[in-house]
Amino acid sequence: MEKVYASFRSIGAYIPQNIITNDDLSKIVDTSDEWITKRTGIKERRFARENETTSTLATKAAEVAIQRANLKADAIDAVIVATISPDFFCMPSTACIVAHNLGIVGKPAFDIAAACSGFIYLLSLAKSLIESKAHKNILIIGAEKLSNILDMQDRSTCILFGDGAGAAVISATSDESHRILDVHCASNGQYQDFLMTPLCKNHKPANAESLKQESQYIKMKGNEVFKLAIKTLTQDVIEILKNNHLSKDTIDFFIPHQANLRIISAVGDALGFPKEKIALTLPHYGNTSAASIPMAINHLYENKQLKKGSKLLLDAFGGGLTWGSAILTFNGD
Repeated sequence: MEKVYASFRSIGAYIPQNIITNDDLSKIVDTSDEWITKRTGIKERRFARENETTSTLATKAAEVAIQRANLKADAIDAVIVATISPDFFCMPSTACIVAHNLGIVGKPAFDIAAACSGFIYLLSLAKSLIESKAHKNILIIGAEKLSNILDMQDRSTCILFGDGAGAAVISATSDESHRILDVHCASNGQYQDFLMTPLCKNHKPANAESLKQESQYIKMKGNEVFKLAIKTLTQDVIEILKNNHLSKDTIDFFIPHQANLRIISAVGDALGFPKEKIALTLPHYGNTSAASIPMAINHLYENKQLKKGSKLLLDAFGGGLTWGSAILTFNGD
């Protein structure tokens, strides 16, 4: 019986048009371009329009990914979305709305919540579903409208995040050289309060007091996250390379989660990756959580840096806390 592998067939993204610069934020909260740039490396981010939802962003990214995969929407066997800013909390899932928008009917569609590690988790799911021969083409999407859950008076968080979406088609192949080699996902709920949206919980419904405290917004213990992220991201890459008997020199592009330039630089230096091999979109888009990594892959693709056969190493860390890494060969045209 022929062996089936999962391959990364295409990439697409949607970048909202509304640019919010550091100077723009300085008119809203006590900050400055110099302060933000020095601490984060971010110069600007995108905020979606009021009439754009997370599913809107996801649908537009998905349309690009499906087209680049040379497929019709009805060839997609499942739609999975990673997001922490869904159109609706609880139900319906953003994936169901996206599937409807694309005209995909009668196929599985569901969301996952793994914060900034969401796209890595999606890869793990898609790889398993395809290699088990349950599906042939799976659409995975990381999409966020984080501007809806930002406290614009909290300069520790409002300067960091932006909106956007990235999508990929993962398809079955018999060619081992085109496969997603390995995906590693992990978590540790001990640190759940390091990065969270406190109000969005069932055991304590919204009330006047919680709204007064603005608990519906992202809250973060920045210093704690910073330290743990560097250690965890570095170790995870070391382990996945070791487990697959690979050296960093075999990697064409290292694509870390775009959270903070100091984190990216520290991890890149610790691992010995030259700057020209490290994908960097953070200065333009900020932290777009689950959309961060696919948007960075799309940036490489649209700048003609990504070639068929390029070997990518992905690395992410997010609320939960969650983290993950992946090694794959880009199999797009």
